Amino acid sequence: MSKFITKDGTEIYYKDWGKGPVITFSHGWPLSSDAWEAQMFFLASHGFRCIAHDRRGHGRSSQPWDGNHMDQYADDVAELFELLDLRDVVMIGHSTGGGEVARYIGRHGTARVSKAVLMGAVPPIMLKTEASPGGLPMEVFDGFRQAYLADRAQFFLDVASGPFFGFNRPGAKVSQGLIQSWWAQGMMSGHKNAYDCIKAFSETDFTEDLKRFDVPTLIVHGDDDQIVPIGASAHEAVKLIPNAELKIYPGGTHSLGDTSKDRSTPTCSPLRRAEIALRPELSFIRLPSHAHFIQAVWQDCHRHRSLQRHRCLHSQAPRRRRRVRHRQLLVQQGGCGSGGGRDHRRRRQSRSRARQHVQAS
Repeated sequence: MSKFITKDGTEIYYKDWGKGPVITFSHGWPLSSDAWEAQMFFLASHGFRCIAHDRRGHGRSSQPWDGNHMDQYADDVAELFELLDLRDVVMIGHSTGGGEVARYIGRHGTARVSKAVLMGAVPPIMLKTEASPGGLPMEVFDGFRQAYLADRAQFFLDVASGPFFGFNRPGAKVSQGLIQSWWAQGMMSGHKNAYDCIKAFSETDFTEDLKRFDVPTLIVHGDDDQIVPIGASAHEAVKLIPNAELKIYPGGTHSLGDTSKDRSTPTCSPLRRAEIALRPELSFIRLPSHAHFIQAVWQDCHRHRSLQRHRCLHSQAPRRRRRVRHRQLLVQQGGCGSGGGRDHRRRRQSRSRARQHVQAS
C-alpha cells in the first residue's frame, strides 16, 4: 500500500496507476479513492497515469481529530504533488472533491496544474447565504448531522439507496452493488472526520478560489442532481471561472461516473471511444462521463506523444552517425564501397569459374 506522512503526522493512502500524462482524482464525501476506480482503470489502460488519494479521515488514511477542513485537505494534496513531483496535472474532483480541487488552486496556484474538471462539485458554496440565495438552508445540513449521529450506518444506507444515485426516481434501475459499495466506503471513514466534513463541504465559500483559476476547466453536472443542486453550483461556478466550459447531463444524477456510463455512441467500444475522444475533430460525438475526462486531457496526451517521438529521433541519431563513420572507415581501408569491393567481386567470380571447371572435368 502506498502511503505518506503529512507535516502534521497524518498518514495518507493513495493509488498510483499507469504511465503517461498525470490525472489526479479527488473523491466525494464520505467515500474513498475506490469511488474513482472505474475511471482510473479506463484511463490508465489508455496511456495515462492516474493518482487518487483517500482524504484524511476517509478510507485507508488515518483519522486525526483535527484538520478536517478544506484548507488542510488542499494542503494534503499539495504535499502529495510535491512528494511525487507531479507536473502538468489534470485535476478531477467530484462533489466534495471538487471543493478540494478549487481550494488547492486557490491556495497553491496552478504551477503544477494544466487543466481542471469539476464534476457534481460543491463550489461556489452549498449553503444559502445573502451572496448565494439559491443555496440550501442550514436546516438541511443540520438534518444531515442529526441523522448521522442518530444512526450513521442507516443514514449512509438511506443516502446511497435514494438521492445519491437517483435510485429514488420512478423507473430508476437500482444497483444493490453500488449501494453496498457506497455504504462500505462510508463506514470506513472516521466518525468525527465524516461529521466535520459536513461543515467543510456545505459552509466553505469557494468564490475567491474559483476566480483564481487560470487553466482550462470543464464543469460536468447532472440537472437532476439531488445532492448538489445544479442551480447554486455549476451554473454559478461557470460564471466565476474564466473561460470554463459547462457540460450538463439531462436527467443526470449526482454520481454521473456510475449512472451515466452508457450515454455514448451505440455499439462504440471503450477503445474506440478513447480514440475518438483523443481526436479533437471528432469531439462533438456524445461520450460517457469518463470519456469527457479524456476530452479534457487529449492535448496533454498529444504533446506527450510528440515529445516521445522527438526523443526517439534524437536517440537514434548517434546510431546513424556510427553507421556513417563505419562506412567511411571501410572506404579508407579498401573495404565495401571502394576498390576493396571490386577485389571481393573478382575473387568471387574466380571461385565460381573454378567450380565450373571442376564440374566440366
